[in-house]
Amino acid sequence: MEPPTSSRLNSRKRRKDGSGPNGATELDGIPPKMSRRSLGLREPAPFSDEVEMDYSKPYIRVTYEEALRGTPLDRPVRVYADGIFDLFHSGHARALMQAKNLFPNTYLIVGVCSDELTHNFKGFTVMNENERYDAVQHCRYVDEVVRNAPWTLTPEFLAEHRIDFVAHDDIPYSSAGSDDVYKHIKEAGMFAPTQRTEGISTSDIITRIVRDYDVYARRNLQRGYTAKELNVSFINEKKYHLQERVDKVKKRVKDVEEKSKEFVQKVEEKSIDLIQKWEEKSREFIGNFLEMFGPEGALKHMLKEGKGRMLQAISPKQSPSSSPTHDRSPSPSFRWPFSTKTPPSSPANRSRNESAVTYDISEDEED
Repeated sequence: MEPPTSSRLNSRKRRKDGSGPNGATELDGIPPKMSRRSLGLREPAPFSDEVEMDYSKPYIRVTYEEALRGTPLDRPVRVYADGIFDLFHSGHARALMQAKNLFPNTYLIVGVCSDELTHNFKGFTVMNENERYDAVQHCRYVDEVVRNAPWTLTPEFLAEHRIDFVAHDDIPYSSAGSDDVYKHIKEAGMFAPTQRTEGISTSDIITRIVRDYDVYARRNLQRGYTAKELNVSFINEKKYHLQERVDKVKKRVKDVEEKSKEFVQKVEEKSIDLIQKWEEKSREFIGNFLEMFGPEGALKHMLKEGKGRMLQAISPKQSPSSSPTHDRSPSPSFRWPFSTKTPPSSPANRSRNESAVTYDISEDEED
């Protein structure tokens, strides 16, 4: 008993706080959840001849006002909707949904006309009657299906199925020599109008198939249907096969074009990246080159320093002029052995040699 107690406390807290799901309030713009009238069906709707009807109670119809106010659960408003329902589509389902939601408590009965009746009054159908019965049976809004429904509703039929209202769109339905087959239902106050869904109908679907017949015939031939099953002549069969091959070739060419475009795009992207990288590297290389070999580069400073060192090594600095000078003593004369002649001398030293010679001669004379 603890879990229910805790859930009650939590629900009270939520009501007190005024918060919705995930802590959101009504001011946050989240619409409140709608209550579901049913949890969905697990089986198709039964046929009317399979449902037991209690005829002991008299057939007393409810008024439109009573139906709108709501009837007891054991007395739902019995609404009837009929049709051919060929190629059952969303327009049919929407019409039955509207009929089901006409009143708060509705029991929807759907009548489906047989093939014989439909072919006589309307024309040939794509689906046979059993297929159409089965399609309506599996619509979620249907509570009961009437097979071989009448084209015109009689009072006996309405009383047999205890019908309160008949649902159909308000457009006059001319057929069977009548301008409107629902005219007597409207006059009796039993008609409940619904709205047609624009843009879709059985005739529209058939028109699409007829318009694109070649496409569907080629598709079904490709899927394995024979030309006889499709009522296609031998020449048309060969033509469809040829068109199929041409389409395949076109598709391959288109695929190759798309792949080539992708390849060219990738090459362009890569080339752009390479160009950008090359520009960046070239700028970096030029900057490094200028730093090394430019007018004020490192190489010029290195050459200046080297040139200065070479000049210093080749011609060292002279001593200052204020330093004292020393007179050089003349070098003594040298005489060649066993000869009175002096060795050859340069013109610069010739005067010195001459003086030396005279000096020697004078000494000899004195001796």
